[in-house]
Amino acid sequence: MNLSKFELARVLGARSLQLANGAPPLIEVNDVVSPIELAKRELDAGVIPLAVLR
Repeated sequence: MNLSKFELARVLGARSLQLANGAPPLIEVNDVVSPIELAKRELDAGVIPLAVLR
């Protein structure tokens, strides 16, 4: 799916907030990264459990 920059910001913001509040990461993490970086990695892997309705 091709996301606009606004949809991308919304999805990454929502997922990084979940991660910051203690949600378990959906991918293997070997190093310490910020919740935003982890959300970007999850989006690249295609495992973020959020949907964009247009």
